[in-house]
Amino acid sequence: MIDHEIEIQDIPALTEGQSAQLDMHSLLNALSVLTGELMIIGHELTGDPEHLAPALMLCKDVQRALTNRAATLEHIARVPEHGRAILDCIAQAAAAHPEAAATPAHAKSVDNINSVLDILEVRAQEILTRANAPDAWLSMPIAYLQSDLRSVFRAIEKNSHGRYRILYNLAAKELTDYYVNFHLTAIDGQAIRMPLVFKDVMRDLLANARKFTPPGGTINAGLLETPEHLSFSVEDTGRGIPADELETVVHFGHRARNSTDVHGKGGGFGLTKAFLVTKQFGGRLRIASKLDVGTRIRIDLPRPAHLPRLAPHA
Repeated sequence: MIDHEIEIQDIPALTEGQSAQLDMHSLLNALSVLTGELMIIGHELTGDPEHLAPALMLCKDVQRALTNRAATLEHIARVPEHGRAILDCIAQAAAAHPEAAATPAHAKSVDNINSVLDILEVRAQEILTRANAPDAWLSMPIAYLQSDLRSVFRAIEKNSHGRYRILYNLAAKELTDYYVNFHLTAIDGQAIRMPLVFKDVMRDLLANARKFTPPGGTINAGLLETPEHLSFSVEDTGRGIPADELETVVHFGHRARNSTDVHGKGGGFGLTKAFLVTKQFGGRLRIASKLDVGTRIRIDLPRPAHLPRLAPHA
C-alpha cells in the first residue's frame, strides 16, 4: 500500500533559461527520441550512428534553441519543413545503401521516425496555441484525449524496439507487458475543459510512471471533471521514491537517488513542470510513494466558475 503522501508547497526559483526549457519540455522529449532513432538508422545503414549528420544537426540546432523562447517559436513554425528535410536525408541514405534499407528493421525504424514526427507536429501546434493564450481553458473531446495519450504510449512502445508492449486489456497481458488503465470523466460525458498545457503534464507523468516501473507493471490513471475541479491521478507499481526525497524530487533537474540507473531520453523535468503548471492555475499537487511498491501523483485544479463557450481544440 502507498501510504505516505505529502503536498508540494514550493520549489526553488528557476532561471529564465530553465523556465524556457521547461515550457518546451514536451518538444525536448520528442527531439531526444528522434535523435536516438536517427542514430539507429545510421547504424543500420552504414554501421555509423552519425551517418545522418544533417538530420542530427538539425535536431541539435532546435534543442539548443530551447532555452530561448523567441528562437524556439521560430523553429516550431518550421516543424513540418524540418520533418520533410529529415525524411529526405533518410531517403537519400537509404538509396545509397539499398541492401541495408531493404531490411524489416530499417522499415520499422522509418515507421518510428514518422510516428515521432507526427507527435512533434502536434506538440508544435500546441505550443503555438499556448503562446497566444497561455491561461485559456479549451474544450477537448474525450475521444481526442484518449487518442492523444495512447499515441504517447504507442511511441514509447515503438522506441523500445520490441522489449515490451503497452496494453489496455488485462486479458491480453503477458509477463513483460505493461498494463495501462485510464479513465476520463467529463461533466457532459463528451468533452473536458482544461488548460492546453495540462496535456503536457498528463503525458509527462504517464511517461514517468512507465519509465520508473519495470516491464510487467501496471499504471492506473484518471482524469475527472466536476463543476468545481479538474482532477488527475496517476499511480504506478514501480520502484517508488525515498521518503526523504519526496519534496526535492520536484526540484528542477533533480532525480531520486534510486533512479540514476534509469536512462531516458527526456530532460527529467516532468515533475517540476507538473508542479509549476498546478501552481499557475491555483491548484494542489500531492505525491505518495513507497519504495518497491510504487508512486501516486494527484493534481487538483480549481475550475473557473465561468468558462466561455469555445470550439473543441481537436
